Amino acid sequence: MLVGEEEAVVSSTEHNRAVVSRFLEELARGNLDVMDELLAEGFVDRNPPPGQSPTREGHKLAVAQIQNAFSTTSFTIEEQIAEGETVLTKYTQSGFPRGELFGLSQSEREVTREGVFIHRVTGGKITEEWATLNIVPIWEDLAREVRERERVEQELRVARSIQEASLPKEVPKLEGWEISPLYRPAREVGGDFYDFHPLADGRLGLVTGDATGKGIPAALVMSTTCGMLQLAARASESSSPGEVLEQVNETLLARIPPNMFVTCFYAILDPDSGTLSYANAGHDQPYVRRGSSCGGSWPGGCPSASCPV
Repeated sequence: MLVGEEEAVVSSTEHNRAVVSRFLEELARGNLDVMDELLAEGFVDRNPPPGQSPTREGHKLAVAQIQNAFSTTSFTIEEQIAEGETVLTKYTQSGFPRGELFGLSQSEREVTREGVFIHRVTGGKITEEWATLNIVPIWEDLAREVRERERVEQELRVARSIQEASLPKEVPKLEGWEISPLYRPAREVGGDFYDFHPLADGRLGLVTGDATGKGIPAALVMSTTCGMLQLAARASESSSPGEVLEQVNETLLARIPPNMFVTCFYAILDPDSGTLSYANAGHDQPYVRRGSSCGGSWPGGCPSASCPV
């Protein structure tokens, strides 16, 4: 009689081991339906994620979130110990994180996780789960991603401040002329800029340009270029646009990184004669609108010319 009882216990223990093995392997394959099949109605998750209910439904939601954020490439049960209703499973799981996990972005490289599950199985159903996962590498990755995101956002804020401080605060008013700048900053701060230079005899310098790159480096080069153009225009008010650009180019060349450059269109408007003198240093060709037509073909061409407007 004693032998029969021992055989029954062994048989029940092996069955519990098989239930847990199937449960974990099916989840690793992405089969969430196995939770409805093998989790008891009164299932309890003994260490749920922060803010997650320890109930059966809460556990199903947490697992679904993890499945959506992690694409498993391999799952291996390294060792399994079963005694009575308790089954301990040591496992290794590899895969690629994707998207966010519990509100935090993840790295995109393949990761390997090692951990231990402890399940209690009663009547062929899993009633409790404890999970011990070596989460140090995971949280290190998440923390690194958070710090990097904060650094980028801080850099964008600084770059925007530099950019906004470098742009003109007011639009010059010229009798008989209407000047309407339109500037739409992008999500990633670049080096686009424009400026106005009031000159002698009522003339007005107009400049638009772009410093290559994004973030703080581009904003700094843009700010430096704006300042140099202002100084060159004021110091040589009789100079042509081409001469102003040439002076700034010589000074700027020695002061910016070799992998960066600035394109610039500079023009001087004489509001009395209606003449616009201009020079282009590698910038996109401007458009001229006359009536309902708009085109990019300037009289005289570029890089330097003069035309009535």
